[in-house]
Amino acid sequence: MIVCATVAFGSPPLPSSPRLQRVMMHMLKGHLTGIARGTIVDLGSGWGGLARQLAKRFPRHQIVGYERSTLPWLVSRIWLLMVPQANLQFRHADFMKSDVSDVTLAVCYLMPGIMVKLADKLLRELPPGALVLSNTFALPGWQPIDQRVGPDLFASRVYLYAVPAQLAERSIAEVRSHGPTRQTFQHPERDLFVCEPVDDSR
Repeated sequence: MIVCATVAFGSPPLPSSPRLQRVMMHMLKGHLTGIARGTIVDLGSGWGGLARQLAKRFPRHQIVGYERSTLPWLVSRIWLLMVPQANLQFRHADFMKSDVSDVTLAVCYLMPGIMVKLADKLLRELPPGALVLSNTFALPGWQPIDQRVGPDLFASRVYLYAVPAQLAERSIAEVRSHGPTRQTFQHPERDLFVCEPVDDSR
C-alpha cells in the first residue's frame, strides 16, 4: 500500500528523525513565541510524529496534518484516539488542493519534485509574514531567513522561510527568473534584513 502511494503521490511517508525534530522546534521557538494563536499545517504529515510534537510545543495553535496515503493517515488517527490532543487533527486530503490562506506556519518534508509545485502554491496563497519550515529539501526560488545543519548522519539541512509582503502577490516564476539574487525585505517580527544567496553545493 505504501509503495503504491509513493508511486502515485511522488513522496514516501518518511518521518522526521527525533534529532531533526529538536532542531526544527528550536528554530521555531524565536519566531512563534510572539504569535499567540494561529494555524500550523504539516503538509504530508505521514505517521503524525512531527504534528504531535508541534501540538505539544504550541498548545494555543491549531495543528492540522494533511496526508494522502491511507495507511499512515489511519495510524495517525488511531494514535490520536489513544492519546488525544485537543489542538491536533489529521485530514486524509491532498494539501495541494487545500486552502492555506490563513496559515501561520507550514511544515513539510517532501521530495524535490513536489517542492517545486508547493513553492508556487505557498507563494500565491500564504499571507505575508507566514512561515515555512522545510526538512532537508529547499523551496526553489525562496531565500531562507534561517537554516541549520542537523546532527544526523546525513547532516540534513532545515530551512526556515518567511513570506515577505512585496513577494506575496508575485508568482514563483518571477522569483526564479531572477535567480539567487540578493533580496532585502521587512519581516513583521524582525528589523530590516538582507537575505544572501544560499550556496546549496556545500
